[in-house]
Amino acid sequence: MTTLAHRLAALPPDQRAAVLANLPPEALAAFQHEWRFWARADQLPPTGEWRTWLICAGRGAGKTRSAAEWVREQAESGRRRQIGVIGPTADSLRRIQVEGPSGLLAIAPPWCRPTFSPATRTVSWPNGAVAHLFSAEEPDRLRGPNLDAAWIDELCSMEQAEAMMDMLSMALRLAGPMGDAPQVVISTTPKPIPVLKTLMAAPTAAVTRARTLDNAANLDASTLQYLTTKYGGTTLGRQELDAEILDDVDGALWSRALIDSSRVQAAPDLRRVVVAIDPSGTRRGDEAGIVVAGRGGDGQCYVLADLSAKLSPEGWARKAVQAYHTHAADRIVAEANFGAEMVEATIRSIDPDVPVKLVHASRGKQVRAEPVVALYEQRKVHHLGMLAGLENELCGWAPDSSMPSPGRLDALVWAITELLVAEQSQPARMVRLNWMEG
Repeated sequence: MTTLAHRLAALPPDQRAAVLANLPPEALAAFQHEWRFWARADQLPPTGEWRTWLICAGRGAGKTRSAAEWVREQAESGRRRQIGVIGPTADSLRRIQVEGPSGLLAIAPPWCRPTFSPATRTVSWPNGAVAHLFSAEEPDRLRGPNLDAAWIDELCSMEQAEAMMDMLSMALRLAGPMGDAPQVVISTTPKPIPVLKTLMAAPTAAVTRARTLDNAANLDASTLQYLTTKYGGTTLGRQELDAEILDDVDGALWSRALIDSSRVQAAPDLRRVVVAIDPSGTRRGDEAGIVVAGRGGDGQCYVLADLSAKLSPEGWARKAVQAYHTHAADRIVAEANFGAEMVEATIRSIDPDVPVKLVHASRGKQVRAEPVVALYEQRKVHHLGMLAGLENELCGWAPDSSMPSPGRLDALVWAITELLVAEQSQPARMVRLNWMEG
């Protein structure tokens, strides 16, 4: 940044606005190009050493601008001379990355504006830096060039993403003019594709994230409201707006499509409500599964809340009792395999009048869960809004895997079993604590 930008950054917002308001028009116009001053923290390059910077962001979150500004900075500073710019298609490459409102031409200051040559597929700066343009539809075109940096836009929409990355990795073999090691910036709305997972897991990768809402100041308010209303609380919204990587594990009993198909935004009057717990039995604060669900007069079940958290026994008992009162539940259902007396005593220490039903898992998780999954498939179980933590666990746990025991899943199964599953292989034991059923 310039000296002025550094000084302004240190000022309170009101003083900063006053200084900007008094700048002459030409100085203010020049200041518009001080990207490091105007950008959000997630839009700036990570500190430290990295080979790949992954900008995982929702639609309209400003990821294209972030990547284009990085390319501009590298070219204008003379740190890079041979830059690869790769788009999903030749059309999107030109329309978005080169000529778009956040593209290389639009963000350039008048005193250092590059020229675009469609014939040679290049964008050239006055100092000699060149961006070579490639479409991911033709990954083999990356066989010839020697590059010192690259920008890839929307990696997750590329049909030949893995082949393109292989070719690019071999083309990135030059140090920059000042000795900088090759680097690549990838701006994308993330999806659970193997190549993205591999890149994110690499020790040389840096990842920044942003949601669509993070860029609300630069988006049309009515459109943002429409998108939030229509897609907020859906799997599509979490992926496209919140930039979450949503993955269904092979062999998982639940899928996101199954859960989405019967999601609701409101529940009817409920005849029964239960709070189900898969307790944490240790003092160090392992995760305890706590799920609230109810049954309506229509015979349908509604999952109301996932309150699971890493808590001590006293912590999960207190949270469960609070949920019992908040949701006007009729009982707490708690798994008691790892100490029925401890579970009972811990809940009693918080509220001696709460009714508790202790259940014992005599069958494997898969056997207990399958009847509940069948109810989902029959559209008899509905999630109230988005329950991200619970849904990630349901769709991310496979019975034959070595994954940790899923506390949220267990709590959900106990709740739905109590409300809708007519028969269980083992009868549950009711413990009444100063409470009589009417």
